[in-house]
Amino acid sequence: MTSRGRLLVAAILLSIPFGAPASADTCVPVPQTVAPERLAALSRGFNADGWINGEKSAAPGRELLQQLRKAGMSHVRLPVPAERVMLRFTAKAERDETLRALDRALKQLTSLGYSVSVDLHPGERFNRLHKDDPDAASREMQDAWSALAQVIRSFPADRVFAELLNEPDIDADRWQTEVEALAASVRQLLPATTLIVGPVNWQRADSLPRFRPLSDPNVVYAIHFYDPMVFTHQGHWDAQDPLHDIIDLPYPINAGDPKVQALRQDLQMRGATRALAMLVTAIAVARDKPDVDQWLAPAVAWQQQFSRPIIVNEFGVLKASAPRDSRLRWLAAVTDYARAHCWGWAHWELAQGFGLVDSSTGKPDPDVMRALLGAAKPGRR
Repeated sequence: MTSRGRLLVAAILLSIPFGAPASADTCVPVPQTVAPERLAALSRGFNADGWINGEKSAAPGRELLQQLRKAGMSHVRLPVPAERVMLRFTAKAERDETLRALDRALKQLTSLGYSVSVDLHPGERFNRLHKDDPDAASREMQDAWSALAQVIRSFPADRVFAELLNEPDIDADRWQTEVEALAASVRQLLPATTLIVGPVNWQRADSLPRFRPLSDPNVVYAIHFYDPMVFTHQGHWDAQDPLHDIIDLPYPINAGDPKVQALRQDLQMRGATRALAMLVTAIAVARDKPDVDQWLAPAVAWQQQFSRPIIVNEFGVLKASAPRDSRLRWLAAVTDYARAHCWGWAHWELAQGFGLVDSSTGKPDPDVMRALLGAAKPGRR
């Protein structure tokens, strides 16, 4: 197949909602630098957080993975705790066991037909080091990828990808220098592997304008999306977080919505001043940014400027306190937008607080799957 033909195939794969025919408004991709088949493999996915986590590991069952693959999921983002593969933070025996667990996970996922991105996912200890001693942190990242590459190189380069660091918590200019050096180092270890990198500031879309694409063409650029946070993180798990006090906030956020008005009054009566301030701010922002397109527009402009592929490889709604119909509406809006711009996506996450699995059945939530995959639209309010 010619290069032009391969691009056309990828564009079709990326733009067609699973279970639905192509339409006149399918996306028209900008020129890309990564093989079309790899971009297509990244088009629909989920995060399998907690799988590679030592004694606390929670590997999903094979049947569940098969169900998701059959439904149309093509990609698994596999977070690997950075501190478990950095000898500054762990013993060699623990790192070796983590690498063996990664190898087992990759064998299972690739045997089921998934493509996988191995995500170096740091915790507080590495992030603190990254701020206090960036040079030492850079050495730890290089060493971690030397170890991870030993596992990854055993798998086809068009099936397993390398995400260099999740949500770098450091100054943007410093990260630009670091990631360029880190990418060059990993490229020596994995010559044909597609790399995945993202900007600072939780990898927000509005952080991309300060991030220059790497000289390496075989790179996908990852952003994360949780806006508006007051909606996606309502009922926060930390009781000290003001978002813990917000429940039943609908989406879109409209000042005239009786539910929004009732929540605002409730927060006032309870004296939840920090939560109330966040809600008031969200109401004001919603007047200018009523839907996901306004939040994600900076990424569109960046892609048009640089012609590099993008994936939204984290997005989701904490489900315990969010209205179900609003959650479905928000998820559908994000993946609709991604499809319209030929972006891949990976839902955060599988079976925990944001998960797409129905905890009562242990199976994929059919309504969530329809919202994500675009086979049907949730009802409008």
